[in-house]
Order: sequence, then structure tokens, then C-alpha cells
Amino acid sequence: MGTGNSRAEAAYRRSIAAFKNPTLDLLHGRYAPFVVATLSLVFTADRPAVAVADAHVEVGEIVEDLRASGFGDLDRGLPAGSGREICRYWVRVGWLVPQIVDDAEVYRLSAQAVGALEIAGRAGGGRSRVSRSRVRTLLESIEQLVHDSEADQAEQLVRLRAERDRLDAEIARIEALEPGAYEPLDDDQLLEEAELVLHLARELPADFSRVAESIDAMQRDVVTELRQDVRPAGEVLRDYLRRGQHVMQATPEGRAFEGALRLIGDPEHIDRLTEQLRSLLGQPFARLMGADQRVELDAIAKRVEQGVLEVLVAQRRASQVITAQVRTHDPARDREVDELLRGVMAGLQRWAGDAKATDRVEPLRGFPVAHVGHLRQTLGDVRPPRAPAPLGLSAEDAEFEQADTRAWGGPHYRELEEHVAGLGGRFDLAEAFARGPEDARRPVDLLGLLEIVHRDGMVEGEEISIVEALRPDGTTRRFAFGSVTAGAHPDTAEHEEGDDD
Repeated sequence: MGTGNSRAEAAYRRSIAAFKNPTLDLLHGRYAPFVVATLSLVFTADRPAVAVADAHVEVGEIVEDLRASGFGDLDRGLPAGSGREICRYWVRVGWLVPQIVDDAEVYRLSAQAVGALEIAGRAGGGRSRVSRSRVRTLLESIEQLVHDSEADQAEQLVRLRAERDRLDAEIARIEALEPGAYEPLDDDQLLEEAELVLHLARELPADFSRVAESIDAMQRDVVTELRQDVRPAGEVLRDYLRRGQHVMQATPEGRAFEGALRLIGDPEHIDRLTEQLRSLLGQPFARLMGADQRVELDAIAKRVEQGVLEVLVAQRRASQVITAQVRTHDPARDREVDELLRGVMAGLQRWAGDAKATDRVEPLRGFPVAHVGHLRQTLGDVRPPRAPAPLGLSAEDAEFEQADTRAWGGPHYRELEEHVAGLGGRFDLAEAFARGPEDARRPVDLLGLLEIVHRDGMVEGEEISIVEALRPDGTTRRFAFGSVTAGAHPDTAEHEEGDDD
């Protein structure tokens, strides 16, 4: 083989590199017709992400349907295996990308798969025509590029004035026409313009996917570099948090997308685009378009919105992953793991140098267990080995570290019961509380006394009773409540009041 750099050799090397692209690999593979058909059915403009379980079921149903129809006997045939096995293979070769969305695993088409579907759809949709719209778009793009690259201020002013004069002349021409005399382009030319719009729109999904995948690849590179980094934690934190916050500027695709986002990122722009497309579908020339073309034209705005959302989700996910890695970054621990792995690899290389083909390595089936003495081996009896000592009931049995805090506890039920027993028949709750023992006139004792008289029978009146309670620290609190008469059941009191009437 020659060593010269001929034009043929250079062209051939470029062609070899191009055919290594997964997009062409998908279209060149043995099962390419099945892959393109299945992916176009499962993933649509309205459904860019599909749950993993749903995708496995749908792909399995499609391949079984085609097998039953006899397509497995054709030249390219159909792949073997279940829907799950087919999808897993597509993930390995880069046609599907698994992601986590809202705590659920989903599949998305890779940028290469989107590009392959676009190529297949364009090739199957008929030949492209050299139209006035395509040539005009090319010439306008070249002219715009020339003007944008012009650094001479005087030349820019000449161009802008010429453009203004042209627009003024067109305005004057239209104003000179009679009412109703203005005629737009004919339907054939409008149809050409619409086909050009569809052609440009078909490339957008692949462009958005490439931006999202470039961000994911940058995220993986950053995480890999972070795990290998041995710089001080403060320096690592500043560097990688900055990259996480400005992840969109880290890739050429991301920077280009940010420029495009200024034109299409505003929801108002998307709404305006939707209205414009629906207006176009109502024009007479739209009747010349096929049904698929009309559906595709109507879905452009939704495709743009979904593409923008896909990129923004990838950006947010990358920022979160990088930030989380920085927060858990431990250079010492990472070095220990790396040293352990290098030791394992070195030991394997030494063993492989002297081992025979029949030698075997006994695998490590578990880690050593630390011996910490005798531990309980059964949970059958959860009762303690002995009952706790009974609590002391006398005041002399209580021991306190600093101060007796029992005065701040619950009601003194025993003292209250004795006080109520000495009052006899009926009595007013407020008066009984005021005449009670001093150590049983706390706010909590008022509640305890109310609980006791409620148990024994009480009647509530319409008058308001006011009592003054004494707290353990010597401060007082006043309470107001509806009057309560103790010593009778409510039903009995109502009966006796009726007898008095």
C-alpha cells in the first residue's frame, strides 16, 4: 500500500471515518429496516421518552407481529431475542440512552438514532428538489454571513441604508396598488417554502439531542477528573462548582444552543410560533400538502419546545451531579481505593505471569467477619432478663440531683379527692378551688378538680367564674370559665329545675 497523500487516499480515509459514525452504522446494519421502523413507532414527536418497561413490551410486540407475518424470512430478517434483550443491545451500541426522569427509568433516542431516522425519513419521502426557496435560503445565508463578518463600519452603514431603501420601495409599491389588487405568491411557490421549512425542522431533534449528549459527556469527564484529583479540597470545590454552574458554556454545542435559546427559549415565542403554524395550515396552499406533511408542520412548535426542555433537563442534571460529587469528594478515600485497585491489578499480573492454563483462583466469597465476643443469637424472647425494681411511693424514697421538681408535675389527685370528699353534696367549682389546700391550687390542679367533678356529675351555668391559681414559683394566674356546679348528674339537675317551675 502506498504512503503518498493523494486526494483519493485522503477522501477514502474521510469516508472510513464517516462510516464509523453510529448514525451510518445503524443504517448499514443487518437489521436496519427493523430498527428504523421500530424506533419510529415507539418514539414520536409527542413521546420523546418512553418508560423502560413499556418500551420492552412494545418492541417485543412489534417483533412478534413481524415474525408472525413472515418478515423473519427476508434477507435482512429480524433480530432474535425478546423486546428487553433487543432494547438492551440498542443501549450498548448507542441507539438508545437510558435516563432517570422523576424517579423512573426511561429510554430516549440518542442523537445518532435521531439523525438516522431523519435520514431514512427523508430518503423514503421522495427526492429533494432544487427549488427557488432552497437557493434563495442559501444565497441569503451567504449574504448574511458576509455582512456579519464585515468589520468596516462604513460598509455596514451602506448595507443597512440599501436594505432600508429596498424596504421603502416595496412599501411604496404596495401602497400604490388598488385595494384588493395585491397578490401573494402562487400556491406552488408557497408549497416549496413549506417543504423547506419541514426540511429544516427535521434536523432540529438530532441537534437538540447532540447538545444534551455533549452535556452528559462533559459531566462524565468532570466526575472522572474529580475522582482522580489530588488538589486541596478548597481549590477543587471552587473549580468544579464553577464548572457545574456554567455547564452550558463548557461545550461548543452548549454555547451554540445558548445563542439559539435567545430566539426560541421564551414561552411567548413558542406560542407565537404555534399560532403562525396553525395559520399556515388554514391557507389554501396547505391543501396541496400531504396529510403527513400537515401533521409534521403542525408539530414543529412542540418539537422545538421538547428539544429545549431536553437540553435544560440535561443541564440541570449535570449541575446536580457535579455539585453532589464535589460535596462528597474525599481525596484520601479515593486514593485508598485507587491504591487498592492497583494492588489487585498488580497481583493479578504477577499471578498471570507464572500461572498455567489449568490453574484456578479461588474467588473471595465474603469479607472477614470481626470477632466481638458473644452476641445474642436469637430474638425469640424479647423480655428483659429480670423485672425492674418497683417505684417508691413515699416522699422519703425520692432522690434529686439538684432540686425537687415534682411541684411542676401533674394534678395532685389524692389531695383533691380528699378535699372534694369533705365538701359534701353540691358545691361551686370555683369556690371549692379557692378553699382548697395551698399546694393544690396550681393551674394544673384546676384541671384535675374539673376532671373529678365531671366524673361525679356536674352542671354548667351561664355565669362566669373567675379563680386565681398559685404557681410553684409564687406567681399567680387568673382563669375565667363558665360556672360549674358539682355533685349532681346533668339529667337530674334538669329534672329538678323542671319540678321547681
